[in-house]
Amino acid sequence: MGSPPSSDVASRRMTGRIPSYKMFYYVYILHLGNKQLYTGFTEDLKRRILEHKKGKDSFTKNKQPVKLVHYEAYYLESDARRREKYLKTTEGKRFLKQQIRDFLNEELVGCRSGRTDTLGERA
Repeated sequence: MGSPPSSDVASRRMTGRIPSYKMFYYVYILHLGNKQLYTGFTEDLKRRILEHKKGKDSFTKNKQPVKLVHYEAYYLESDARRREKYLKTTEGKRFLKQQIRDFLNEELVGCRSGRTDTLGERA
């Protein structure tokens, strides 16, 4: 009969089990240099944040520096996409600002005092 297929998809199909190394899907919030909040979705959070910081994203490249202020991890892509869509609504933006209000207030105080964070970026 031959050996079973070696691919993960075929293996899962045959055993009915989901592999233990399943990746997550992320919804993330950046605080931009112009004080705006940016909401995004990705499968690779580290890579995506680096792209924003290096100016490789057309929306954020002229709004440096960018700072990751919040992220959420989801097992299902559909859940992450649904959450991203919600956070981009008026109600979602209101909720998000309430959720990170302490950060935003600290950011205002830090800007007034000229304080910088450990990376040398303006806090």
